[in-house]
Amino acid sequence: MSNFVARFEAHVARDPQQPALILPEGGGWSERSYAQVHERVMAAAAGLRDQVGLKPGQRVMMLVPAGFEFFELSLALWKLGCVPVLIDPGMGMEGFLSCVAQVQPQALIAIPKGMLLSKIKGAAFSSVQERVTVNGWTWFWGGHQYSACLKPGVEVENHDSGPDSLAAILFTSGSTGPAKGVRYTHGMFSTQADRIAAMYGIEPGQVEVSCFLPFAMFSMAMGSTCVLPDMDFAKPATASPAKIQAALDRFKADQLVASPAVLAKMAVELPAKGQRLESLKRVLTFGAPIPRTLHLSFREILAEGAEIHTPYGATESLPVATIASSEILNDTGARSAAGEGTCVGRVDASIRVEILPITDEPILQWDPQSPLPVGEVGEICVQGPQASKGYFERPEANRAAKIPDGEGFWHRMGDVGYLDAEGRLWFCGRKSHRVQTAKGDVFPVPLEGVYNEHPAVRRSAVVSVDSKAVLVVELKPGHSSGEALGQEILALGSRRAVCSVISALYFHGAFPVDRRHNAKIHRPELGTWAANQKPTAVLS
Repeated sequence: MSNFVARFEAHVARDPQQPALILPEGGGWSERSYAQVHERVMAAAAGLRDQVGLKPGQRVMMLVPAGFEFFELSLALWKLGCVPVLIDPGMGMEGFLSCVAQVQPQALIAIPKGMLLSKIKGAAFSSVQERVTVNGWTWFWGGHQYSACLKPGVEVENHDSGPDSLAAILFTSGSTGPAKGVRYTHGMFSTQADRIAAMYGIEPGQVEVSCFLPFAMFSMAMGSTCVLPDMDFAKPATASPAKIQAALDRFKADQLVASPAVLAKMAVELPAKGQRLESLKRVLTFGAPIPRTLHLSFREILAEGAEIHTPYGATESLPVATIASSEILNDTGARSAAGEGTCVGRVDASIRVEILPITDEPILQWDPQSPLPVGEVGEICVQGPQASKGYFERPEANRAAKIPDGEGFWHRMGDVGYLDAEGRLWFCGRKSHRVQTAKGDVFPVPLEGVYNEHPAVRRSAVVSVDSKAVLVVELKPGHSSGEALGQEILALGSRRAVCSVISALYFHGAFPVDRRHNAKIHRPELGTWAANQKPTAVLS
């Protein structure tokens, strides 16, 4: 049996009294052990099966915020062989409803706000046959109250789900195109848990503070104690560093998982107060590479030997590679500043990576002769057990992203980059963000690495205006835009051949970024904006 919930249950048997989940509540903390979570999972599974009538294979959409119910319901659904559907409502209403209509959920588990939305926007939710309301009444939309469904004391066997059985549908963020439902199998989840634990030496009994909700489920599959800090998980950039540090200190956490936006705030506030994160063994961050300056800042507030680790991957395939602060600060960071791109690390032993010539067309069959040599930039493709076989009901997306290879396939990451002589993978940007000029493709990330070294630059973006590559800059607080500063920033690029295509600079007040991580820059949106502006500085 390969049901992913069995991994959680193995840790229930190993140490039933170990805290599994710790959440903020009423100004303090509320804790449940592995045994207590398991009891609730059993009661939930029995109720959802016997009273609601959920069956294996049914798609169940969840609109439940971070809390004990989110975790126990997810585990109960897996136990029953159901398929949780998770869509980020932060992507915007139009995109969210489009995803709901696409996946056609057969049941809905939601708080009252989500239930009300399902009635107001009934067309998108027309496939829903069963409703379960969490923490609220049901009189307006009917269905079941979650608390009334629980059946304590009833044993429920795990559904016999094989490694290729569909376990969940997780939607991409929609930050670089329409959001797509990624088909996750029980085998994918298990591979991810195994590889992440192996990559970072995560052992049962360790304590994790997670500012990234999707990762928290892996914590219990690895036997960790998962602490959720007091924050809005839908808006990580608003998280309070003081509250995160309070959780880290209170529970002597071994690991912090947070988006680059959260870490950036911590890097400013904690050193200013003379505070350090003494207990941490590691920090994991997802969503986008982080600048060398952030690694430097955290070196001052982490204990000796602790580092920031940046796994590379995507919803469709994670992890692919990883890199730590020491390698960035001692080697690759300087190369990024020289215009070589961003090193995302050494490829995990479980996965193969090849670089193909760039094309926007589907590739109908894998050609073993097609991969590019070391050092040449192309499209990053991966093959391994953590790669999803496809998207839900999106045959055109599957054709675009998957390359058949005998009985297997390769996944096209949608990123461009190259492999170096040491086998490390370097990221040069999204394929869709490359600037196609008369002289060839311009890849944004290598150029941005040069300009980001200026002390006034918070971040930069190379975008397309009239088929030319131009630079847009967001300044750090306390700096004023103007032609003199613009010329100074452009002069950095004039010393690097890779930046010779850049001759115009625009200042922008606040870059548009993705809502999930607050880190991925929406370059096409910036390009549209710049096309309607006059540049602040132009190289003569």
